[in-house]
Amino acid sequence: MKAYRLDNFTSIDDLRVQSENVTQPQQGEVLVRVHAVSLNFRDIAILRGQYPAPHLKGLIPTSDGAGEVIAVGPGVDYFNVGDRVMGAFHPRWFAGQMPTNLFHYGYGSLSDGWLVEQKVVSQESLVRIPDNLSYEEASTLPCAALTAWSALTDGSPVRSGDTVLIQGTGGVSIFALQLAKAVGASVIATTSSAEKAERLRELGADHVVNYREELHWGDRVRALSNGQGVDRIVEVGGPGTIAESLRAIRPGGDIALIGFVSSGGTGVDYIDMFMSGATLRHISVGSREALKDLSRAIAMADIKPIIDRVFDFEEAKQAFAYLDSRSHFGKVVIRCS
Repeated sequence: MKAYRLDNFTSIDDLRVQSENVTQPQQGEVLVRVHAVSLNFRDIAILRGQYPAPHLKGLIPTSDGAGEVIAVGPGVDYFNVGDRVMGAFHPRWFAGQMPTNLFHYGYGSLSDGWLVEQKVVSQESLVRIPDNLSYEEASTLPCAALTAWSALTDGSPVRSGDTVLIQGTGGVSIFALQLAKAVGASVIATTSSAEKAERLRELGADHVVNYREELHWGDRVRALSNGQGVDRIVEVGGPGTIAESLRAIRPGGDIALIGFVSSGGTGVDYIDMFMSGATLRHISVGSREALKDLSRAIAMADIKPIIDRVFDFEEAKQAFAYLDSRSHFGKVVIRCS
């Protein structure tokens, strides 16, 4: 079989593909033929050595994958050969509160990821794929979709009639739009182009703000929410957007802190943060049980992930480069077999 590995963490050129022997599943493990992986900003950050959590040289990258069980080891009682499965982003966070050692076991950082043709995985870190999704669609759920789900359900869940702000057109933001609309919430989106704005409206966004044309978009978002501010913000930008988010949130609203895809920004003034009255909540994807909950919601609402492009396994470097260009709308996927 073939696998991609990273011996250095400087650029996309550090990705190399090699032939490897197939490992057989041991106690409690299954062998998965990987059909698809999806890429996340985290994968780019690890590839460049910019990810804040540890990562090991020589690892197989990417956290998200989906495939078919082709062999089971002794003691496996959750899955059978032929089952369609996806890997949980945190392989040892099964349920409940986030464990303190959460980042010690992540796929594509301290353990081998999914950019490989076949992978041995503990049965405890797998979840069945919703029947309404293909392998390529399912590969987008473990990180981006689950992060959006947690951003909308942790703490006080978003309800019908709430207003949610999403930022940009990456995977997390698009899933947040789809999930928020499924529960009857209103959605305000920010983006940088008229073309993307139109696509956001087609997906159900009630209002779209061009942040290149309106630098102080937080005030505009507040005005669009009856002058009160939004109930929930899915904060993927980080340093470059948090100040405007504090202007856009209502007193008592929730800001789900997710990513750091933006740069710049002047930092956050403590008094501004205090006076906003907002609850800032760190989101670190979610547990295996949360992924099961998300999968049921995806199936019941018949939500289809938005995939921008699908690359072949041999085109992995091009897929990373395309994601890094930030011209995508939705998810970038690599077909492995």
